[in-house]
Amino acid sequence: MGISMQQCLEQTISAISNIDRSDAIAACPASVLALLPLAPDALIALAHSKLHTFPYDSVPVCWRRLYTDASIVKAVALIEKLLECSPIEEKRRLGDGNAPSHDEVSKDGRVDEVVKVLDMAAIMAGAAGRAETIEQLLSAFQSHLDEAGPPRRKRRKLEREQGFFPVANIMVPSIKYPVQSSIAPSMQAFDTHLKTAQPLCIKGALTHWPAMHERPWSSPEYLLEMTFGGRRLIPVEIGRSYVDAQWGQSIITFKDFMENYMMSEAPDTSTLGYLAQHDLFSQIPSLRNDIAIPDYCYTIPPALEAAGSARTRKPPPPQLEEPLLNAWFGPAGTVSPLHTDPYHNILCQVVGKKYIRLYSPEQTDKLYPKGIEEGGVDMSNTSEVDAEAAAEVLNADFPLFLQAEYVETILSEGECLYIPVGWWHYVRSLSVSFSVSFWWN
Repeated sequence: MGISMQQCLEQTISAISNIDRSDAIAACPASVLALLPLAPDALIALAHSKLHTFPYDSVPVCWRRLYTDASIVKAVALIEKLLECSPIEEKRRLGDGNAPSHDEVSKDGRVDEVVKVLDMAAIMAGAAGRAETIEQLLSAFQSHLDEAGPPRRKRRKLEREQGFFPVANIMVPSIKYPVQSSIAPSMQAFDTHLKTAQPLCIKGALTHWPAMHERPWSSPEYLLEMTFGGRRLIPVEIGRSYVDAQWGQSIITFKDFMENYMMSEAPDTSTLGYLAQHDLFSQIPSLRNDIAIPDYCYTIPPALEAAGSARTRKPPPPQLEEPLLNAWFGPAGTVSPLHTDPYHNILCQVVGKKYIRLYSPEQTDKLYPKGIEEGGVDMSNTSEVDAEAAAEVLNADFPLFLQAEYVETILSEGECLYIPVGWWHYVRSLSVSFSVSFWWN
């Protein structure tokens, strides 16, 4: 049995208040720390300014921790106010068939604010050592509201109306040069394949994932439930591809993402929304429980041999202790332009289909890699070419590209694609699609 909401709040404040000298936040000035229980909004604003003073990787941990702890203090205060004015019996009135009162609407706004404050700490500051605390607080808060709130049948009206994702009418390309495939190869067979340094489509390896069956990610209802009724915040890319001029980013609620981008049968490709390369599973561990790291990620893959022009060769990334997980969730038509990744990758398709085209590192000089762009951003892992552009356009602007050899596949639900490190790959969603990438080295 879990702890009560009040117990969770008390434990949270106790953990925030007891600052050890070895704690990262102790590097903040004492005058700043003294304001933590009194003025969390002011400290969030101060820490926010510090986050934008340095490149993100160089931000002193103390400021990320201050942003996080001040956010937690603010969230606790908001929850305490809700507890004072919202006893269980009063909240049960939401289920009596009457329209919600002004006070009830106001309380729901404060619930949204609690979730927003804690998610911003996770997204902006990486939760800075408090990820477990934030998750426990959100879990206890949601459990409290589930116990005290309106009957499930009324809370679920929107979700019932959105029981399935729409089916997009989009052309599926024919496959001329298929990727080699195998049905759930043994670890030994996969290890042998690694030595070929070739992609591999793996079928039948995800049948045991709850996300495929009893906790289906193909259900909008389930995804809304697992994101606090859609209140959780997520970073979303706006536009077809990150190399397009109109591309941008926004932080929105999961519910808004679903309603504005995922439920349209004919999405506008110029305003697509894409939850791309986001560590969703650290932010929302309950979804992490629906999947499993493929055993193949615990093999030892070969290192990338130098290939391509000198400007695309980079030192190897640090050794990973565990695979890096990222979520890719969006409507039909989203594109990841032709690019390379610094790690070996197993891309697992949970919902929908994707068209994927791959080029070996030996083809690099025909793929027109970008260089250092404005602001010193190194884009040499991304091609200048739109891989599916018309042949006449490619012939005029990128003639060598048409000579590059490639392999391709349609990655369907329940399938995985092994992408060796250094291989260029272009990805386009053919339907609503939810994928998980596992990087390892």
